[in-house]
Amino acid sequence: MQKDEFEAVYTRYYRVVYAYLISLCRDESLAAELTQETFFKALKAIDRFDGRCPVNVWLCRIAKNALVDAARKASRTAPAETLPDPPDPDAGPAQKAETHDEAMRVHRALHRLPDPYREVFWLRVYGELNFADIARLFEKTESWARVTYYRAKAKLREELT
Repeated sequence: MQKDEFEAVYTRYYRVVYAYLISLCRDESLAAELTQETFFKALKAIDRFDGRCPVNVWLCRIAKNALVDAARKASRTAPAETLPDPPDPDAGPAQKAETHDEAMRVHRALHRLPDPYREVFWLRVYGELNFADIARLFEKTESWARVTYYRAKAKLREELT
């Protein structure tokens, strides 16, 4: 991939990388910052991208590493503190809409799933990655990705019933 092709990659995958990071960190501003960092790092390393995996998998791997790096840095520089309370799901004008309530219920249930179930489910459903791509991202087998996804679905069903 050449640097002149990178703008098209940015346009095509920005939302995927951003949504992936939000699913991991649940912080919009951090996800936006890390998405920019991901594309900056990808641009710097573009000459080393060999195409052995799809671009979206490569970008998600960079994004996950950026999140891990940010968490390490934060733990070194900040005192131990509890996570902030999540936003009140009942606030806002759409609170009475049934579809909104159901979406929030599913969203909360998804975020209660432990890793790697949450991440694999998100990558499969919202990231639209196939099992082979998910396996490459986690450096596992495709069977592992399938089993983890189906276990995540079962856990979600259990949580939602």
